[in-house]
Amino acid sequence: MAASGIILDDIWTRFGESGRWIHRGVTLEVMPGESVAIIGGSGAGKSVLLRSVLGLIQPNRGKVLVDDVDMSSATEDEIYSVMKRLGMLFQFGALFDSLPVWENVTFALQEQGLDVATLRRIASEKLKMVGLNAVEDALPGELSGGMKKRVALARAIAHDPQILLCDEPTSGLDPVMSDTISELIRQMKNRLGVTTLTITHDMKSAYKIADRIAMLYEGEILVCDTPEAIQASTDPIVQQFVQGRALAPVIHAE
Repeated sequence: MAASGIILDDIWTRFGESGRWIHRGVTLEVMPGESVAIIGGSGAGKSVLLRSVLGLIQPNRGKVLVDDVDMSSATEDEIYSVMKRLGMLFQFGALFDSLPVWENVTFALQEQGLDVATLRRIASEKLKMVGLNAVEDALPGELSGGMKKRVALARAIAHDPQILLCDEPTSGLDPVMSDTISELIRQMKNRLGVTTLTITHDMKSAYKIADRIAMLYEGEILVCDTPEAIQASTDPIVQQFVQGRALAPVIHAE
């Protein structure tokens, strides 16, 4: 099945009539099979955009199109149909502590009435894709943070989604494991042909996984370009973020 695309068309979002505008005309297109990373400071509205793609938050104005379905006005049935084509890698994994790994990986597939042997086979196949073996019967509490994140990625791809959404996939991981997860996401995009939209503040990860990087700033897309162009940008706002520079010299108390 061909990958689906995502279109954010002039998105305006705020909470409450008197609240500040979180998004002020955000427009972005993620082409089928493309990987786009959205970066930006805390409170820039990255996670709100992701929730809009999932249909969990309705923008005040504009359209969120996923596979040509407008998630900002879709019915529950339409949203459910789209959700079946999405895979979601949550920031902290969101595994069920009381379920063994194989049940976590195949949780969304269990409603299809598949037998246990089939579910375990699928779980094993997806776990091998993310570099895990012989952990099917382990509980999440027995795994390291990096292993949990890989189990969560296996769950996100268990149903062969057309779109993979990643929310801060390297958060809480050491540099080596962060790079491992980034490499796995890149491999999944290339191997499965999925459209990938990633929210991240980890520039090393963004450079590795993204075909294009979009920066949210003051409610708008300030720039959207290739990793190479972002690194070479002369915009002081872009450079300050990607290099992690403070706004002013830090004053240390004596």
